[in-house]
Amino acid sequence: MITLSMMFILILLILSFLMMFSIIISKKKFFDREKFSPFECGFDPKSMTRMPFSIHFFIITIIFLIFDVEISIILPMILSFKINNKMYWFLTSTLFMVILIIGIFYEWSLNLMNWKF
Repeated sequence: MITLSMMFILILLILSFLMMFSIIISKKKFFDREKFSPFECGFDPKSMTRMPFSIHFFIITIIFLIFDVEISIILPMILSFKINNKMYWFLTSTLFMVILIIGIFYEWSLNLMNWKF
């Protein structure tokens, strides 16, 4: 029990020494209001907190994220072609691609793919 408490004290001493050493040798920073304010998509949060936000921009971002995740799902499917049963692989990959194509046509029919505002 004594050795455990001695180890704990030794660890605390080493940690406190390292923290003090890092404070001493660290570069001094100048505090600036702009550097420490949160950066939120280029809007200054101190002036106008309720600026209008385009929902079309948000939808395009969500579409991009969805298709980005789907690409990360497709890549392992290509690598697993040699390992899996060919018929099972073909059916699952075809079903996945059909779902993707239906999703693209649905977004296209709602005019969500237009880039101009």
